[in-house]
Amino acid sequence: MNPFVHLHVHTQYSLLDGQAAIKDLVDKAIADGMPGIAITDHGNMFGIKEFTNYIKKVNSKREKDQQFKAIVGCEMYVALESLHKQVDKKDTGRHLIVLAKNLTGYKNLIKIVSQAWTEGFYMHPRTDLEALKAHHEGLIVCSACLGGELPQAIMHGNIDEAHRVVEEFKSIFGEDYYLELQLHPSGNARIDAQVYENQKKVNEVILRLAAEHGVKYIASNDVHFIMADDAPAHDRLICLNTGRDLDDPNRMRYTFQEYLKSEEEMAALFPDHPEALATTAEIAAKVESYSLEHKPLMPNFPIPDDFEIPLDKLKETFLKKLEDEALRAEVNDCASLDDVIARHPELSERLMISKQFRYLEYLTYLGAEKRYGTLSEAVRKRIEYELSTIEWMGFPGYFLIVWDFIRAAREMGVSVGPGRGSAAGSVVAYALKITSIDPMKYDLLFERFLNPDRISLPDVDVDFDEDGRADVLHYVTEKYGSKRVAQIITFGTMAPKMAIKDVARIQKLPLSESNRLAKLVPEKPGMSFPKAYKESPELLAEKESPDPLVRDTMRYAEKLEGSVRQTGVHACGVIIGQDDLELFAPIAIAKDAELNVVQYEGKLVESVGLIKMDFLGLKTLSIIKDALENIESTTGRKLDIDAIPLDDGPTYELYSRGETTGLFQFESPGMKKHLRNLKPNRFEDLI
Repeated sequence: MNPFVHLHVHTQYSLLDGQAAIKDLVDKAIADGMPGIAITDHGNMFGIKEFTNYIKKVNSKREKDQQFKAIVGCEMYVALESLHKQVDKKDTGRHLIVLAKNLTGYKNLIKIVSQAWTEGFYMHPRTDLEALKAHHEGLIVCSACLGGELPQAIMHGNIDEAHRVVEEFKSIFGEDYYLELQLHPSGNARIDAQVYENQKKVNEVILRLAAEHGVKYIASNDVHFIMADDAPAHDRLICLNTGRDLDDPNRMRYTFQEYLKSEEEMAALFPDHPEALATTAEIAAKVESYSLEHKPLMPNFPIPDDFEIPLDKLKETFLKKLEDEALRAEVNDCASLDDVIARHPELSERLMISKQFRYLEYLTYLGAEKRYGTLSEAVRKRIEYELSTIEWMGFPGYFLIVWDFIRAAREMGVSVGPGRGSAAGSVVAYALKITSIDPMKYDLLFERFLNPDRISLPDVDVDFDEDGRADVLHYVTEKYGSKRVAQIITFGTMAPKMAIKDVARIQKLPLSESNRLAKLVPEKPGMSFPKAYKESPELLAEKESPDPLVRDTMRYAEKLEGSVRQTGVHACGVIIGQDDLELFAPIAIAKDAELNVVQYEGKLVESVGLIKMDFLGLKTLSIIKDALENIESTTGRKLDIDAIPLDDGPTYELYSRGETTGLFQFESPGMKKHLRNLKPNRFEDLI
């Protein structure tokens, strides 16, 4: 039996088109004895980091000679002429499978995918031949399904055009260009006429073209779901995608053959062409193992030109953690560190961080004197300790960026919150007016925020008034550049209630029945069908309902639970990059985002080196801002909200009566009850 690797595979991240969950997909490929698998979602790389993370976890438990290979890819849409224009309304892009052969290929792939979203979007994210030429290094391409440029030329009887396409792609990609064979016999005459018969026609010509042009070919199955018996659930997913009912005779249909077939099943499809299977393993062997992980890429906060740093102080910071004795001697002897960087450009980031640290140190002591007056020994020691930790961990740029956009926000008249979370434990943050809570006064721990024994990125959540948040985002974008600032994508999945209602709708289950079933699902966060069945025996009983439509609704809703239904935008996460973000992660556009979005979700972006900051738009701050403006306009008094006394008696009386509606953390019925019982009369009682 020839080894076989699936190279044309869609996961749930081919939204409402692919049904395969990444973990289950990989597990099935491993169970079938395959050496690796690719994922090639439609026009995006949403699932790539989850995919590589899971395979890394799997490989950690396997022998070195049994490592399962993750093949990163994308099914691109290629514009007829240019990604910057639409020839006609049908110019939504012809399909092309693009795989990353190595780390260079991965970086080129994210550039192509990012550009397709940010510059070429028309119905789909589209690339073009010019972009593929410019970034071809390290990429493997395959001619794709019937929607590809080559199969389309063949189907339209334009064999000369087919020859031209093969020659053009071969001239760009050489031995990394492959033709693709597919066969999906469904047994349904109408579907076979549209798909299977065309596939046979295309395959016949592809085999001739391969021989004439010396191009190898592969077998693929255009996988959209994992098991054969997932086909009916996938069929319903396509109905949801296209807005059609299940009984619509003219709706879009797949062949029910697009599942993760075994080597034996693929060999049975192509008994006369075992080489088509063997070539997939050849491609997998070409693909190198590489990591997408990256150390934190701190943005380059520009130090003011007129800020002078004594050379001895700059050298002191620069030499920290520099172990090469020859380099240390070179640094000690130099008259300018710029001369050292000219000879050792790999140390440029170290110099940037060293300069940032000295500027941060200056701003911290300046701010601390304004906060505390003459610094006590305790405050000075705390600042020295915090600064040394920030220096050692390499995060001065992070503090400077946060300090800068908060300073700018205040200058623009934006209301800024006093700080929240572990950042409130930092005297440096307090001195920089990032926070307004004195950690020394309340014995707050810096180690909860940054701990040299637990390397993690700092995480400062900053609250702005709702209208002001957009102004701050605009400031950051203008300062660092639109290509270096982005928001973060989120994915909405089908929860049990939604899955029931969606499936019921396309199956034409009466609305009253649909609502009845949905109401049987307990109203709790993180609810799943297994949990719902345990808590709601009535829902479990519906799986055996005498009504076949109800049984089908439950069966397929359960199968579709967890499917990615739509994308969204992280409520507060913002990425600020050291360079153009498309050098480190794929970028997309989103209708609800003020900026571009990173295609990896929030919990994954930091692992590729990107720095996430949280910009929260807080309604409470908007209310306070409006209240202060109203007070000033009606009484002439200009109040400073940061100078409100913390020992105001009538305020504590409100707390003691539980009259705290609208106060964060104190407005729930339980908290109001405790406040009435405990009757707080000082700030310490509340914290």
